[in-house]
Amino acid sequence: IGADTVIYPNTHLLGASTVGEGCEIGRNTVLKNSLVGPTCKVVSSVVDGASLELGVEVGPFSHLRPGSHIGERSYIGNYVEIKESVLGKDVKVGHFSYIGDADIGQKVNIGAGAVTANYDGHSKERTTIGENAFIGSDTILVAPIHIGHDAVTGAGSVVTKDVSAGETVVGVPAKPKPLRAPKRAKNS
Repeated sequence: IGADTVIYPNTHLLGASTVGEGCEIGRNTVLKNSLVGPTCKVVSSVVDGASLELGVEVGPFSHLRPGSHIGERSYIGNYVEIKESVLGKDVKVGHFSYIGDADIGQKVNIGAGAVTANYDGHSKERTTIGENAFIGSDTILVAPIHIGHDAVTGAGSVVTKDVSAGETVVGVPAKPKPLRAPKRAKNS
């Protein structure tokens, strides 16, 4: 446990866990076989076999499962589960989301209720999301799938095909958003 770190009541550090300097861990947190970098904050969550880089915030009520790596200054909100995924720097996963078997670039925003549907009943597949992408609330990403950098998915979309860089997709199943024709001026 690093200098100036505060471990709050009812927190459990198990196995080979390491906590960096200036962190706040707990209340009601379990760290098991995990590496927590400097200045991280973990509140009422389970971090099991995961690594958190500098300045990561987790919780409350989130679960980081084995094989998860969270990049610097990323934010994992309440009721988020992450499994065997790598998140880049400055990623935001607000709340109520499942991220499994995914590689996520830096500065990605994942809206509330987003899910990586990584299991087809026979095997687990990966999801890749490029830098600066915006994943709308309640989006389902059906793996294997690649979302390009600066791409956007509309709220409630079910994405079953790759999305190109800078593209916006919406709907069920998600399709490229049509460009709106300019409004015509009314005749006076």
